[in-house]
Amino acid sequence: MSDVVVVESPAKAKTINKYLGDGYTVLASFGHVRDLPPKDGSVRPDQDFAMDWESDERGSRQVSAIAKSIKKGTTLYLATDPDREGEAISWHVRAMLEDRNALKGVTVHRVTFNEITRNAVTAAMAAPRELDQPLIEAYLARRALDYLVGFTLSPVLWRKLPGSRSAGRVQSVALRLVCEREAEIEAFRAREYWTIEALLSTPAGAPFTARLTHLDGLKLEQFDLNNAATAEAARSRVQSGAFAVSTIERKRVRRNPMPPFTTSTLQQEASRKLGYGAQQTMRIAQQLYEGADVGGETVGLITYMRTDGVQIAREAIHAIRDHVGQAFGKDYLPGAPREYSTKAKNAQEAHEAIRPTDVQRRPEDVVRYLSHDQARLYELIWKRAVASQMAQAEFDQVVVDMKDGARNVLRANGSLLAFDGFLKLYREDRDDQADEDDESRVLPPMTEGDPLGQREIKASQHFTQPPPRYTEASLVKKMEELGIGRPSTYASTLSVLRDRNYVRLDAKRLVPEDRGRLVTAFLSSFFNRYVDYSFTANLEEKLDEISDGRADWRAVMRAFWHDFSEAVDQTKDLKITDVINALDDDLGRHFFPPKDDGSDPRVCPACGTGRLGLKLGRHGSFIGCSNYPTCQYTRRLAVNAGEEGEETLKEGMRLLGQDPETKEDVSVRRGPYGLYVQLGEPPPPSTDKKAKKEKPKRMSLPRGMDGETITLDQALGLLTLPRLIGLHPETGEPMEAAIGRFGPYIKMGAVYASLDKDDDVLAVGANRAVDLLAKKLASVRSLGAHPKDGEGIVVKKGRFGPYAQHGKIVATLPRTVSMDDITLDEAVTLLAEKGKELKPKAGMKGKTAARGKAKPAAKATKTASAEAKPKAEPKKAAAPKKAAAAKKPAAKKPASRKPARSEAAD
Repeated sequence: MSDVVVVESPAKAKTINKYLGDGYTVLASFGHVRDLPPKDGSVRPDQDFAMDWESDERGSRQVSAIAKSIKKGTTLYLATDPDREGEAISWHVRAMLEDRNALKGVTVHRVTFNEITRNAVTAAMAAPRELDQPLIEAYLARRALDYLVGFTLSPVLWRKLPGSRSAGRVQSVALRLVCEREAEIEAFRAREYWTIEALLSTPAGAPFTARLTHLDGLKLEQFDLNNAATAEAARSRVQSGAFAVSTIERKRVRRNPMPPFTTSTLQQEASRKLGYGAQQTMRIAQQLYEGADVGGETVGLITYMRTDGVQIAREAIHAIRDHVGQAFGKDYLPGAPREYSTKAKNAQEAHEAIRPTDVQRRPEDVVRYLSHDQARLYELIWKRAVASQMAQAEFDQVVVDMKDGARNVLRANGSLLAFDGFLKLYREDRDDQADEDDESRVLPPMTEGDPLGQREIKASQHFTQPPPRYTEASLVKKMEELGIGRPSTYASTLSVLRDRNYVRLDAKRLVPEDRGRLVTAFLSSFFNRYVDYSFTANLEEKLDEISDGRADWRAVMRAFWHDFSEAVDQTKDLKITDVINALDDDLGRHFFPPKDDGSDPRVCPACGTGRLGLKLGRHGSFIGCSNYPTCQYTRRLAVNAGEEGEETLKEGMRLLGQDPETKEDVSVRRGPYGLYVQLGEPPPPSTDKKAKKEKPKRMSLPRGMDGETITLDQALGLLTLPRLIGLHPETGEPMEAAIGRFGPYIKMGAVYASLDKDDDVLAVGANRAVDLLAKKLASVRSLGAHPKDGEGIVVKKGRFGPYAQHGKIVATLPRTVSMDDITLDEAVTLLAEKGKELKPKAGMKGKTAARGKAKPAAKATKTASAEAKPKAEPKKAAAPKKAAAAKKPAAKKPASRKPARSEAAD
């Protein structure tokens, strides 16, 4: 008899099972076991926000496994993640088990741990608690809000703004930030300004640089020297003066280390330092949290990665301080531990900062056990956490002012790193450049009154720069500053914006597509309150009050729904002309920017008299002439990245570069089955018909990879597939990542598991591969070897029910026999009596036959057709001849046909 522990993932289950031993059965829920059905009516405001929940096949299967295991024990431990989503998963599991009457006589406990280590898990199991009802209610409120906004607002968009995809409570506000920044950039007008720099020398001849700060005793503002004439006049004044040192100011400046990572700061720093997107960062962090096999022991390497807290456990602080003292010496250890605190939106959701579970596991010690991406992220987390308990960095700053007799002032700044402190281990990315500049500007020795020699005086022209576009990191930072979203939502929000083709990434910057700008303009015009930053932030605070037990979730929902439903009702009488006018007012300057010659940008180039304006059609927005239908001039808007890629590639290909090894061209092309990358070109036609024709290597682009933005490195990575990920920790078999007819997948022997849309086939690691294969293996049962040939017999779950398979022979199981109950002997008998040869996948066998023996393939097809008709039996002998005759002209076709796209994809 053993108690049951439920966690989210198989990797986590495997690690915890080792800690708890044989007295426990640890099972994975594979995330949420049920959700709101994606259809209208799943949340019913008129019934006080009653909800319908629905479980998919996987969720039902996992709950069935849990229910079956509970029969052997007396206690159920719900050990899902220590946050709102984890609490909700536990609540769903318990509710589904109660619906099945599986908890009679069973005690249910909730346990949480911030790290997956033996001590943390053991301590959590010794101190169970009840499910946190306020946290569950906060989940219900968020889920209901997101559902109602999406299923109420999105249909309005579809009706009033054709071509739009969807709207979301947090998604639309994040999109507004990106669009408004783009509008700022478009409205920006550069201003000219000049600076005067002097290359001077001390009496000892040491050179240094100073900048003009005062002219004729007046301080220079940024735009006081705004043209070449004024700049040249100032330069001449400086050149004619005799400067001497007037004042020297020295001071010691100290800089404190940054606190350990929170979710948002980890995403920001991983983006800046490692080039990882928010979603990629969270996926790798999840793997580090769930555990890796380090020296024969599976252990979690970092604490829980969804947090807005910067505090860390006291025992962890002492362990880090001990390491700092041993590794760097007492000078690098501050006198007292550094205590960090955060103004968390919700104390119940604020966990420890992200830190290594054991500081003694240095990055260089564990790198051989991790993938490349895992090792880089672990090193970042480890260094940031350790540096947070190190001494300050100290700089000696010097400011020297120099004057001439005309009260003109030159100033030189210098800085010298006196003590590196925490900078010995870790530098914050945003300060790296500043530190390097400060350290490089070391001024030579000077004393007050020293006369200075002039070497060169120059005037430099500058222009103000527009505000930069958001990166994923800076957008997450802005959302956090405004109080929009929470740690667990940032990555998914950014992913949705890209998936909906509302934004695209260009040189790691977020650029809004016209589709996204139209949606933002529409929502700002007719639903301004619901994309307002302060309204969204205030709603987040109310949701935090719910999770803290200080607000009733249904009361919050009633207040929101009352106003929101009225706003939606007001759009029922909204005319398309009202929508067009509103969008035109907002985006007119974007679609019709001023021309250099000053002419009207809205004059129709076709008829010369019509006025161009925004139009809405069945398939989206476009530019049209006001003289329609007399003038039928139209112009498409700048389409989203995916559509633009398709348009660009319709006529041919896009060259990405050359393979550094073969020096062959690497290109992205469009084929009958979609986009693909290709290495080199096919050889020219040969007169030798027997010569073997080598095709260039090709690989399909996986879903989500854009043909217009794919890089050379990504293309080369695709062309090297399949990619060895590693060996399975249990079976020892190699695991490979590849792309097939139905998309990216993981392969281990004869087991194939499809990758999710969020997985990167070029970067997926061993832990994720094990998880996916575990899910796949759950639907496959091995019975053993066939007594005749020794080849294995397995039972699989197919589209039409379970079936037994031996090589290429398959037999469907009778309805009265389940795949869990059938024995090897029964399977052998079933395959012998009812076994049929497994049919090849559609199109594949035909293509193979077409390459070589076209005639026999035609005969076989015709013969099979004839045998299916009893009345045609007398004509059986003639059928093959007719078929062969009919196919004779086509026998040459394979030699000249174009390669099928599916072949390139496979």
